[in-house]
Amino acid sequence: MDYRIFNGTAYIRLDRGDEIIGTIIEICRKEHIGSAIFSGIGGCKQAEIQTFIPEKGAFETQSIEGMLELVSLNGNIVTGENGEYFHHAHAMFSFKKDGEHHMAGGHIKSITVLYTAEIELRPIVGGKIKRKFDPETGTGFWNFDDRYSAI
Repeated sequence: MDYRIFNGTAYIRLDRGDEIIGTIIEICRKEHIGSAIFSGIGGCKQAEIQTFIPEKGAFETQSIEGMLELVSLNGNIVTGENGEYFHHAHAMFSFKKDGEHHMAGGHIKSITVLYTAEIELRPIVGGKIKRKFDPETGTGFWNFDDRYSAI
């Protein structure tokens, strides 16, 4: 993994075996980025895709493996009340299975790089977005509390 920051935006190149979400969070910690949005593309070998099941109040996880073209990755990073980092990301992958093209996508738990991935990480400028726990769904949402409006 390597990255550079230009005009406040981090451009990240991930290499074989790197885990994308964990690396993004690691860079946020290192660079003191409390909230950001990110997007990316790449060639991956494994992904854990989740779907939220409201009736269960939980996520179901599906793992896919092989040559996975990361067609689109979009997400955000926010921090909780105690400074812990949380991600919310969705992605789409294309791959061949039994000689046919397939697509899979959803909420992302983890993605492992096969060849490379290129990620743009854009910190929130002029404020911070925190995380607020929602007891009804058991998940977290953006918190725009005025206490967090200034960096």
